[in-house]
Amino acid sequence: MTKFYTNFQVDEIGRVVSVGDGIARVYGLNEIQEGEMVEFASGVKGIALNLENENVGIVVFGSDTAIKGDLVKRTGSIVDVPAGKAMLGRVVDALGVPIDGKGALSDHERRRVEVKAPGIIEPIDTILNQKQMNSRGTNESETLYCVYVAIGQKRSTVAQLVQILSEANALEYSILVAATASDPAPLQFLAPYSGCAMGEYFRDNGMHALIIYDDLSKQAVAYRQMSLLLRRPPGREAFPGDVLYLHSRLLERAAKRSDQTGAGSSTALPVIETQAGDVSAYIPTNVISITDGQICLETKLFYRGIRPAINVGLSVSRVGSAAQLKAMKQVCGSSKLELAQYREVAAFAQFGSDLDAATQALLNRGARLTEVPKQPQYEPLPIEKQIVVIYAAVNGFCDRMPLDRISQYEKAILSTINPELQKSFLEKGGLTNERKMEPDASLKESTLSVKKVAPYSQM
Repeated sequence: MTKFYTNFQVDEIGRVVSVGDGIARVYGLNEIQEGEMVEFASGVKGIALNLENENVGIVVFGSDTAIKGDLVKRTGSIVDVPAGKAMLGRVVDALGVPIDGKGALSDHERRRVEVKAPGIIEPIDTILNQKQMNSRGTNESETLYCVYVAIGQKRSTVAQLVQILSEANALEYSILVAATASDPAPLQFLAPYSGCAMGEYFRDNGMHALIIYDDLSKQAVAYRQMSLLLRRPPGREAFPGDVLYLHSRLLERAAKRSDQTGAGSSTALPVIETQAGDVSAYIPTNVISITDGQICLETKLFYRGIRPAINVGLSVSRVGSAAQLKAMKQVCGSSKLELAQYREVAAFAQFGSDLDAATQALLNRGARLTEVPKQPQYEPLPIEKQIVVIYAAVNGFCDRMPLDRISQYEKAILSTINPELQKSFLEKGGLTNERKMEPDASLKESTLSVKKVAPYSQM
């Protein structure tokens, strides 16, 4: 009997007293922590969000139809998800469970979904050499690992995205976290934090990660639903008072580490849906106040064939030209002002009144500047080629080119300008007077070649 050993495991348990709409009220669990994972007798998991005197409010990560009266067990751990290179090329749900039918995850570590953001450090100039990422031959230290978090989207949309990434061989450096519209609100609330934890693995190991949240508006709606069911007091637009903290604690985790700690980085790209283009609504203004800038897309521009449908007036960068290549800063410095003037004058030009030569020239230049940035979907353009095309537009090389020939003209100038010269635009020196001479000659040659195919438009 003295050699007989028994290992006792003591679990703190409670009982579900009421359940409805994904919220379970549990009696007991007096020592539970806020944010701790619990497990129901049926195997369904949940997270404790409300710690009250008489009961604990738990949001359920799954079906709540048959858990009333069930026992609930503490797990003793805060919500965590798998992370590591084993996640690359996989599609997982908000809890990190694979949903792509490729089997279980191989070797990986686990990370908490909620962690304190890194401390503030001195500003660092970023994206000084922004080039086409993950091209063939890219070193592992330069690879940009991507985490795409789909929140409240259709399953068919996520499946289409997986197919597109697979065809482009992009799944090998991508992770997809899906909390679709058919998933419970708690999973849609949790998904961005899970994706962030997966991206932080690369940042903390000296690599670079881009985390796309598509979109945080649906996460806010899911959080509002949970908060109202938990009987938290509503505020503006019925959102709870801490909805700003919901997004700020997520986005402030995007950071650049110092050289002494590996020089890894994570970049957050949040997407927000506006109602009828109203950027002054509660959630859009919250996220705008957190980020370093925004790109505003407009439905009217999309239907007019301007794609990507970027509203230049509302799209701003608070980093400014500090994060631009010097050559790009030189060529596009005046284009935003010219586009703003063009759209102001274009409204008066619709009345058909007589216009002087200067106004006519402004309208002509503005129409070309609007046409040049158009590009097909899934066809990114390297930044050195962007510099060439914008340089041609702002310097008047295509002022008399027919609008329907602009895309042909772009291809012509990119094929005639020396690739080595294009790459030299990436250097810190920018466009010097000596460097401008060669592209000017090539642009004139391209203009003449396209002129033979299509005559110039009349001013």
